[in-house]
Formats: sequence, structure tokens, C-alpha cells
Amino acid sequence: MNNEPIETILKDTQTIAVVGISDKLGRPSLTVGSYLKDHGYEVFPVNPNLSSVAHVPCFPDLKSLPVTPDLVVVFRKATDIPDVVREAVATAVPKIWIQEGLVSEEGYQMAEIAGMAVAMDKCIMKEHMRLVREGLIDKESH
Repeated sequence: MNNEPIETILKDTQTIAVVGISDKLGRPSLTVGSYLKDHGYEVFPVNPNLSSVAHVPCFPDLKSLPVTPDLVVVFRKATDIPDVVREAVATAVPKIWIQEGLVSEEGYQMAEIAGMAVAMDKCIMKEHMRLVREGLIDKESH
């Protein structure tokens, strides 16, 4: 299993759906979603149990989004990842990021078979910071 080069996944990404986002301060999903928004990405919170996150409307699922995002970042337990991938494939999302600490061989293989660019078990915020530090991407350019 080879993760796509991180630069490839972030290149030309402008819209990001954060699936499994929390509205609780200190939760990694909220921290990462806020970081991405602060760095110029249009972030769509996705959680069926919330109506908004940080004063931004929250959507129950990917098919409810007003646009097809360039990237889905997954903050759900590993057993939920295949369902998230199925929904991402059904809504024609081209890239998926399975957040650090989460591994789903089934979800990864489904995404690869569907032709999606995939990163797994890596933190998008840490990787973005590293790429900015190394000069591989501009702080707010994608």
C-alpha cells in the first residue's frame, strides 16, 4: 500500500469536507478543520449530529454539500471508513485523506480501485505545515 505523495493530494485542492468533525474545542477534527480554513481552504463540516461548527453550517453527509469537494478528510472510527469511501465515490470526490491514527485496508483499497488519490494514517495539518516549512507549497496557495 503506497500513500499518494502528499503534495499531489494537496495540489489544486480548494474545497475540503471534514467528515466526523466535532464542535468541541480541543478535538483534533475541529483543530484541523480550523487550521485548513485559516490557510485558505473552503471547509465543509460534515456531521449528522451537528447543525453548525464554529458558526458554519454543518452538513449531515457528503451528498448534502452544495459542491463536490476536492478532498474529503475522514475523522471517523476505522470501521466507518469504508462507508465514507463509498459515499465519496458515489459523489465523485477525487481525493480522500484518512486521518492519522486511522487505518482501513478495505477503505483504502476501495478508494484506490475507484481511482481516488489516497493518504492514510497521516495528519493533513502536520503534512501541510511540513510542506510549507520545506517550501514545497505556499502557506495559503493550493
